[in-house]
Amino acid sequence: FRHDAKPPKDYVLGFIPWGRVSSAYGYAQAQDPAWDDFQDSTGQGGSRSNFDDSIMFVGWYTHETRRQLGISLWDPYNQYLAYHEGRGGYKRGTYKRKPSLMKVARRVEQTAKTYG
Repeated sequence: FRHDAKPPKDYVLGFIPWGRVSSAYGYAQAQDPAWDDFQDSTGQGGSRSNFDDSIMFVGWYTHETRRQLGISLWDPYNQYLAYHEGRGGYKRGTYKRKPSLMKVARRVEQTAKTYG
């Protein structure tokens, strides 16, 4: 785990650095809008590079996903897909065009069964 993990850089013409592919940052790889929602909703300050704050975010996000989309907290496959794609992307089914992502979600599900 890296406290300062960031997504890869984007490049123009294949070699000119042009920012990052998303605003995801820290242990939870939370993007700016989701982190802002978390802070507004919970009144938490916190930092994405702080492990405890990141765990609080993941818990908040999965509970909100259950509330908004009806995905059970005990459904790691769909919770993972909603976390990765965002709730809007999950509702639109963007993950259905990403077989490799669905394969990772199945591994997450198996890991949860092993340790849950």
